Amino acid sequence: MKISKYTIAVMFIGVMSILYSCKKSYLVTPQTGTLSPALLQTKAGVDGLLVGAYSALRGVQADGTAFGGGDSWQSSPDNWIYGGVAGGDAHKGSNSGDQSPIEEIASFYPTSSNPFFNTKWVADYEGITRCNNTIKAANGTAGYSASDLSNILGQARFLRAHYYFDLKKMFNNVPYIDETTTNVVQPNTADIWPKIEADFAYAYANLPPTQTDLGRVNKWAAGAYLGKTYMYEKKYTDAKAVFDDVITIGVTSGGAAYALVPKFHDNFNADTKNNSETIFAIQALANSDPNGITQSNDGDRLNYPYGANSPFDCCSFYQPTIDLANHFRTNPATGLPYLDDYDANAIKTDMGFQSSDPTFVPDAGTIDPRLDWTVGRRGIPYLDWGLHPGNDWIRDQLFSGPYSPIKHVYTQAEQNTNGDQHSWGPGTAVNYNVIRFADVLLLAAEAEAQLGNLTAAQNYVNLVRNRAANPAGFVYQYLDNTNPTGGYSTTPAANYLVSPYPDGTFAGQGVTYALKAIYYERQLELAMEGHRFFDLVRWGIADQALNAFFQYEGHITTDITTGHFTKGRNEYYPIPQTQIDLEVTGGKSVLKQNPGYN
Repeated sequence: MKISKYTIAVMFIGVMSILYSCKKSYLVTPQTGTLSPALLQTKAGVDGLLVGAYSALRGVQADGTAFGGGDSWQSSPDNWIYGGVAGGDAHKGSNSGDQSPIEEIASFYPTSSNPFFNTKWVADYEGITRCNNTIKAANGTAGYSASDLSNILGQARFLRAHYYFDLKKMFNNVPYIDETTTNVVQPNTADIWPKIEADFAYAYANLPPTQTDLGRVNKWAAGAYLGKTYMYEKKYTDAKAVFDDVITIGVTSGGAAYALVPKFHDNFNADTKNNSETIFAIQALANSDPNGITQSNDGDRLNYPYGANSPFDCCSFYQPTIDLANHFRTNPATGLPYLDDYDANAIKTDMGFQSSDPTFVPDAGTIDPRLDWTVGRRGIPYLDWGLHPGNDWIRDQLFSGPYSPIKHVYTQAEQNTNGDQHSWGPGTAVNYNVIRFADVLLLAAEAEAQLGNLTAAQNYVNLVRNRAANPAGFVYQYLDNTNPTGGYSTTPAANYLVSPYPDGTFAGQGVTYALKAIYYERQLELAMEGHRFFDLVRWGIADQALNAFFQYEGHITTDITTGHFTKGRNEYYPIPQTQIDLEVTGGKSVLKQNPGYN
């Protein structure tokens, strides 16, 4: 975690890995060789525990492996597998059989024995355990002022709510354990939304508006996350009330008023992170320790262009789908998206072309500029790494398409500072934005539309679209294609056109149209950020959207030809069988499997 108390972070990451193991089963019997509570019930001890709770956000231990022994991508906090691949934003990538458990998830035939689910479960409960221990230690430590104690408890409860939120949206039915729980073998039959809501509400009421460390959460981050919780619960009036304050008077932990940054890509650049759009970000730091303790974004280490002449070591996973790219097509007459027939206006791809084939000409139609900050495609500058060559940077084009991800990738100019090469796969200092201001604006638009306030909903959407339309944020051609770090020309790299919705559009078209436009805008703005699957589920349209996606994309690539979403089952992932087997009382597991899974 990149906060000023880095020395404490490094020390306590190691301690927490031993003392507060992620598997709940380890808590059933007392551990030996642990520090006594008296050593932790000091201000320094409590702060170290809290830093440990933050460090668990990355889903990995100090050596970069996932808690419980899995791989870092299985517990990646950006949910690129469970939210992005499963949501149709991306293919698994690479080639057939490589990380095959992801193929089960992508096509919606996973089983409870899929090891990825257990790794993710374990990682979140590791974070919860650290939060609970922080809360217990803080409440047992003398000498705090009321405001300081509330700040510590508010941060710990915020983080605990975040971990439970992640579990809830993935598995739905999960056991709840807090600092008062003495028997950790708990059933998973109670709805935990009220518990999550209560933690965020406490944090919203008790956290200060600013913090001394940018990586720590503040009052307004809690408010934004509380509002998002209300949206999942369909409490639109409550959500609107919170969002109104977050949007109008909310500030970052550093005290800057929330605002969209002028350039879209500044949200995904290590040199411009923790900006006015940052609400809650998981901090990443490259090259932080010569002994191999990593603070970089290791969960995406598979997700870089890979192949002939690629500048990256691994591995061509998380390839954006053709369907996703097609969403960025705009109507040349209006600059608006095609809400219903985007695939009928498909963007030209280089499927079937070799990189050495000079006859390929990139698409000349009008396109939302966010496409080329989200999807690496042939003939377009890929940051400052050069023109994307197409097939040469793709592991298996026929298997998972022609595109590469961008948002988490560091630039060539900063490869020695913000790129981390400590492992076999790249790491990066690019933060992961759990919630950023554009997300809140679109959630607020959705709440307003659900309440019939269509003009307000449109205004929020247009704030996001107007930022996308800012020419300062376009991708531009290089001055010299042979020297991509030598600067950019004034010529846009593609035919960019994006416009706001004309005044009165939402009010004139009605709620159904407004919601469709908002849902569409969320996919454009938040693409490849791990939100898509969970949005589709909470909107109740996952079966329609994903089966239409399989019907279209399954005829182009070979990786998802058997994909099918089953309503009533695939909205949530199966409870890991490992956990069911561990949580036993009286010879019977207390955990109930989700519907539709064995």
